[in-house]
Amino acid sequence: MPNKKKKGSKRKNADESKSNGSIAVSNGSPSAVSQRKASNRVAKALEEGIQDVEGLLRRPNAPRRSLSAPPDDACIQKIRESLPLDLASHTGHVHKKKPTPFREKKRFIFGLGAFIGVLLAVLFAKPPQVDNSMWEVMLEAMDNSDWVEDIRGVLPSGFLNEAKRMEAASKGTTLKGDPFSAGIALAKKGVTANHPVVMVPGVISTGLESWSTEETCALPYFRKRLWGSWNMMRAMLLDKTCWMDQLKLDLHTGLDPSSGGKIRAAQGFDAADFFITGYWIWSKIIENLAAIGYDPNNMLSAAYDWRLAYGNNEVRDHYFSKLKMYIEYSVKFNEGKKAVITGHSMGAQVIFWFMKWVESPLGGNGGPTWVNDHIDSFINISGSMLGTPKAIAALLSGEMKDTAQLNAFSVYGLEKFLSKQERADLLRSFPGIASMLPKGGDAVWGNETWAPDDIDPETGEERSGEASYGSFINFRPENTETGDNLGLRNLSLAASFDYLMQHTPHSFHKMLATNYSHGVAHTAAEVEANNRNPAKWINPLEVSLPHAPDMKIYCLYGVGKPTERGYWYTEDSTPGAQVPIEKAPAEEKCPCMNSSQAIPKEFPWKRPTWIDNTVNIPDMNVDHGVRMGEGDGTVSLISTGYMCVKGWTIPRYNPANVSVITYEMLDQPDRFDIRGGPSTADHVDVLGRAELNEFILRISAGESIPTKIISRIKEIAERVHIS
Repeated sequence: MPNKKKKGSKRKNADESKSNGSIAVSNGSPSAVSQRKASNRVAKALEEGIQDVEGLLRRPNAPRRSLSAPPDDACIQKIRESLPLDLASHTGHVHKKKPTPFREKKRFIFGLGAFIGVLLAVLFAKPPQVDNSMWEVMLEAMDNSDWVEDIRGVLPSGFLNEAKRMEAASKGTTLKGDPFSAGIALAKKGVTANHPVVMVPGVISTGLESWSTEETCALPYFRKRLWGSWNMMRAMLLDKTCWMDQLKLDLHTGLDPSSGGKIRAAQGFDAADFFITGYWIWSKIIENLAAIGYDPNNMLSAAYDWRLAYGNNEVRDHYFSKLKMYIEYSVKFNEGKKAVITGHSMGAQVIFWFMKWVESPLGGNGGPTWVNDHIDSFINISGSMLGTPKAIAALLSGEMKDTAQLNAFSVYGLEKFLSKQERADLLRSFPGIASMLPKGGDAVWGNETWAPDDIDPETGEERSGEASYGSFINFRPENTETGDNLGLRNLSLAASFDYLMQHTPHSFHKMLATNYSHGVAHTAAEVEANNRNPAKWINPLEVSLPHAPDMKIYCLYGVGKPTERGYWYTEDSTPGAQVPIEKAPAEEKCPCMNSSQAIPKEFPWKRPTWIDNTVNIPDMNVDHGVRMGEGDGTVSLISTGYMCVKGWTIPRYNPANVSVITYEMLDQPDRFDIRGGPSTADHVDVLGRAELNEFILRISAGESIPTKIISRIKEIAERVHIS
């Protein structure tokens, strides 16, 4: 009761004050203090109410049914004047508690955690990943992409403002330190631009944009990237059928589809510096080259359509003719200094093919000395010179480690969105992907019980039997029996080619035989004959390096990262699961070059097949049906290293004795950096490695680099059955 009485007296005093048209003045007494607190609360509430009304009236899209014109300050002032004089003068002067910074509020922490959680869930689906400055990535993506406006509207404005503040605070160290650090440090030592530089990106890293003007679903995407941008993500999610139809190539010609799709490689440095906003590829190398004096006058990003067979890049886009002309121009207008041509991953294969094409009468007709006259150095970064095992899995069932090791919920979602069969069909329509198939057969990759790389990278112990990498595609024991079971057997890499042919249509076989070769030339006469066959130019085990004794080759690649080396597969044993294989027309049999590329007549039907992700054998490095070996995370060591340390020491493959320098980089990722940091040797992230950037700059400036071998590649190379 005393409390009620006290509250009643306060209410009475307040009512009396209102009736007198004034606020009671504090005299220091308890009642006066209570009155002051009460009046402050009232005034604060009124002030906040006025601000809310003011904000509502000033909103550009706010409904104004009773207003004929936007409100102005006079309108707001009338609201204030309608209050009692003393109260009106009191508003705006209430002693307010200092507001808690938004970043310290629980709702910010909760919102931040939720947003980063969603972002990381997407990023770790791989790709894309994100650069060190997550805030910078988020803000750039939001600034450059109209489709995320809806996300902006959902997030609290304070959240975005705080993100901008944090990003601005960190920008000094991010921009002034990391990207240009190698170039700035070398510039201070007097290292400057010397040779003109040409950069050839790898597979899938060049952006592809639509140039279709036909009235189809592609018209809204004109000059927008359908590969390598947020527009790609938008099209995949919201317009999948159109996106796939535009990207697919004609299965018979390997060129633009008859449906009207017209996709072309983006051009300029923007074509491959970032895959999507924040996921850098060549940007760090470009930045560091610029720091020692390079610019568009002496540096080129030679983007190409990686979907096409190499020959079709010339047929449709005149890519190699343009590349030849640019190199000739750059040498002429840079005081005769020869070019340094740098390729990453598949880009190294493209350069190798170019060096055969440019001198051949069947290609650029530059003559036998063109390469020696125009190219100072070939920098081979993580080059898949002998292909990569994951290409077989991708073309066979549309899978690889990144999809096989997803959890059940993610697999279900992926299958509903883009099934294995859809992925396989899309990839099979890209002849460029087939250029990554392993080369050398069993001589390089081993038979069912033995492989050259059956050496433990740490202990040097020999693997044998079931533990051998030679058994490339494996099946569970219950599926390798006869009788009611499938009667499958484990397969070497050469036999796996047969298995791939059994599960792919004739159009794929014809494309493969027309453009590529995967064998071994064991004599100089074979090599000489193959030099005149464009289908052989992709394979360094069947053709020779150009006669360029003054040229240098630098092989720079990563080691120490688990890399796909073999698989466990299963087939659908459900009765009636077989589907027919598309056969060649009677008048057009597949002109296959060897038995491993012929269509087996005894298998007119195929069973759906996929990676058996229930197989886990830790002692054999098998995780969810994928067996891991040594490499850089994408390309096996035997592919990146064999030609560099052994293959190009064999005279028939290197008749001019071109100098080859090999430098291996151990993968030492920064655990707190999503991209691995300055010491990573991951297949893609190595492009941001500080050491690699320094080497590229030194070679471009006319210097050389040392040799460094830290893996067992020399032992492995000696075990390869090529002499």
